[in-house]
This record gives sequence, structure tokens and C-alpha cells, in this order.
Amino acid sequence: MKIDAIEIFQTIRASLQPYATEGFSNRINSEEAYDLWNEKNLEIDGIKVTETFFSGVKIIGDTVAFSCYSELNDQVQEQVIVELTDLAVKQIENDLSQAYKIFVEREWI
Repeated sequence: MKIDAIEIFQTIRASLQPYATEGFSNRINSEEAYDLWNEKNLEIDGIKVTETFFSGVKIIGDTVAFSCYSELNDQVQEQVIVELTDLAVKQIENDLSQAYKIFVEREWI
């Protein structure tokens, strides 16, 4: 179990980084924040968009916020993490995998 915010951030960022080679790009890539966006022009529910958030992680004080696109209500879900267990890492990796699957199925990347 990890409780240091920097260590938690680095672990989650490592889970996100492989997706950077799958058609996503960084807006922020620092020691305290990392995110991935799709910059493909899309039309979602009749609305034209030029970018779609995929996932991100950032340090907020002594905690870490992890955000990931979710099929649930087609919105970004965010969770605040104060300790990172092996089970939590697996859940984060599953969330990323599910979000990626949605982006592929909808031809967003």
C-alpha cells in the first residue's frame, strides 16, 4: 500500500502513459499532473467537439485525484486517492481499459 502522494501519482501516471501511444496526447505532463486527450474532431450527440478528455491524474495537497472517462452517464468520473492498494491499481487499470474500449468502439480515436 502506498500513502505518499508523489508515489501514488507516479504509479497512476505509469498506468496512463501507454495510452499516449494509442492516439491520445498530453496537455499537461508535469511532476504534479498528467492528462491524456483525444484531439480528433467529432460529433457527439449532435454537438461538434474538437477534443475529448480520456484520463488524468494530479496531486492535490496530500491526495491524488484520478479522472477517467466512463460509460456511466458518458461523463468523466473522478476519485480522490489517499492510499493506493494493489486492488486500487487493478481497478484504475480496468477503468482505463474500459474507457479505451469505449473510445475505440465509438471511433473516437
